[in-house]
Amino acid sequence: MKKTKRQYGKYIQLFLYMLAAFAMVFLSLPEFMGASAEVFSPAPMRAGDTVTIDEQPVPLSESASRVLKPTAPGTKVHANSSTTVDVSNVSEGYIMAKYTGTGSKIKLQIQKSGSKSVYTYNLSTSGSYETFPLTGGNGKYSIGVFENVSGNQYAQVLSASVDVQLRDSTLPFLYPNQYVNFSASSETVKKSNNLAQGASDQLGIVTSVYNYVVNNISYDTQKAKTVKSGYLPAVDKILSSKTGICFDYAAVMAAMLRAQRIPTRLEVGYVSGGVYHAWISTYINNVGWVNNVIYFDGKSWKMMDPTFASSGGQSSQIMEFIGNGSNYSTQYIY
Repeated sequence: MKKTKRQYGKYIQLFLYMLAAFAMVFLSLPEFMGASAEVFSPAPMRAGDTVTIDEQPVPLSESASRVLKPTAPGTKVHANSSTTVDVSNVSEGYIMAKYTGTGSKIKLQIQKSGSKSVYTYNLSTSGSYETFPLTGGNGKYSIGVFENVSGNQYAQVLSASVDVQLRDSTLPFLYPNQYVNFSASSETVKKSNNLAQGASDQLGIVTSVYNYVVNNISYDTQKAKTVKSGYLPAVDKILSSKTGICFDYAAVMAAMLRAQRIPTRLEVGYVSGGVYHAWISTYINNVGWVNNVIYFDGKSWKMMDPTFASSGGQSSQIMEFIGNGSNYSTQYIY
């Protein structure tokens, strides 16, 4: 049967419709595949051609979300009507305690079995949990909470003991605690992240933090004369005021370095001449604990005692004193 021109015209029109539909489906495929509808074909490379390939940065600076946060889940507690001591996370190197009674002055003591050192803290009466480190390593610890009766007389309101097996020996020196108090939102942590940006390794971060502290915080002589027992460093306030005492210097540095996952001990004790003082030690990967670290000059480690280096203008005599380990006698580690 012969087809008329009108029939051929219909076939041609149908073919064009099908061709248009096919084209629409083909062009939309990249979008369905998660790509742009624009297709780009790079020019073929030839031998000798050069391209730019950027090095990937090493993630040394921890983000704020990586700051370790103590918790009190309540899975294992010692408690009475006024006091709760949460020991759920002793394997992480800390306990948490809160007081909800009517006493106005409360003390908490921690002592490791076999140690002569008794760590005594003021426990807040706010009813909120506070964090206290277990810095003596694995072993048995006794914990006591005391209410003030009068003067320096206290009555024990709770006692407990706990066996500690740390998941990692450096953990007590990574978490914040009552003496080195910071959080992911702290300005001190934000500054620490900035200081760590250009560092190539842990030592670079330590050096950057050290240089910032000694060059931007001045020793507060008046505060040193008037500070009272029980004083706790507020790292963000110190950073803002740019002044502080030895305890403040050490706490700011410890917070900054712990925020970068560099284990840091805040140490308190005596220096030559009987001066009660504070300094820090850090743990460097593949090196271990570097006591009273300042910096590494390519040949040997130097102690980092930020207070003396700052107040002494980093003079050679001051730096020599800092570098002599016999000038330091550690009493407590936080």
